[in-house]
Amino acid sequence: MKFQSDIFQKGEDIKWEVVGEGVKRQIMGHDDKILIVKVFFEKGSIGPIHDHFHSQATYVESGEFEVNIGGAKKVLKAGDGFYIPPHEPHGAVCLAAGVLIDVFSPIREDFFTGEKYK
Repeated sequence: MKFQSDIFQKGEDIKWEVVGEGVKRQIMGHDDKILIVKVFFEKGSIGPIHDHFHSQATYVESGEFEVNIGGAKKVLKAGDGFYIPPHEPHGAVCLAAGVLIDVFSPIREDFFTGEKYK
């Protein structure tokens, strides 16, 4: 049996998971190799600096974020995007409420098991 989401995803049917103060996410689609996640941030909420072995590409759907990747900071807004190589420390501060669309390869198994990467 293959580990994957349903072929079609309707946002209204996907449960939001609270993952931090002012931060919640929806898992929009995945198989055992790729994962796409929608993450909502309230103004002032923080995605703390962390790293993981996954490649990550992110699209800023809405809002404004100060993104820190490997110590380099840039303010990004709707329509912008960024790439994070494996093991690169990164985080974000939400300057105006918005949504990030994260894509991970391989999948973030911790999103399904609740375990934390150190």
